[in-house]
Amino acid sequence: MHKAERLIITALFGSVIFVTRVFIPPPIDKLLIVVDAIFLVLGALFLKKWGATSVGAVGGVLTGLWRPAVPFSFALVFIYGILVDILLVGFKVKASSNGVDQNRLIVSLSISTFLIAVISYYSTTIGLNIISANLILDIVVMFMGPLSGAVAGYAAAYLWNKYLRNINIDNYEN
Repeated sequence: MHKAERLIITALFGSVIFVTRVFIPPPIDKLLIVVDAIFLVLGALFLKKWGATSVGAVGGVLTGLWRPAVPFSFALVFIYGILVDILLVGFKVKASSNGVDQNRLIVSLSISTFLIAVISYYSTTIGLNIISANLILDIVVMFMGPLSGAVAGYAAAYLWNKYLRNINIDNYEN
């Protein structure tokens, strides 16, 4: 893939993450982690090496510039991209013209979304003391993290296998 194409995909997907983080009011923006996850995974599938991390970095920088807590906003989206990339490699999720393994994608995205949900929840409750931790919120985070990841994994696999796998990625360089 040429550098210009990589840049366009990274900027486009990162911008969508920025919009879901900044212009959607809370608590709906937290539910849109599914959208963020889909674009991180598609970035990883299209761009291969560190694709989700690149998309997360762009989304994080844009979000960080808009919000007053610049390092925190950037860090969470960036870490999420790193987690997605690492777990996709760990579960050997490969993009090809034959499709992507749906089950592996769902499991890897469920774990990465669970991890970022826990990291962001506990950093805001314990680290920054923005909200107070309680059992109900703990349960919601522990349940919704993997569920959101599974939904996003299914959606990304469906999109890739139904519509995007036919895009000629075999000739792209990494």
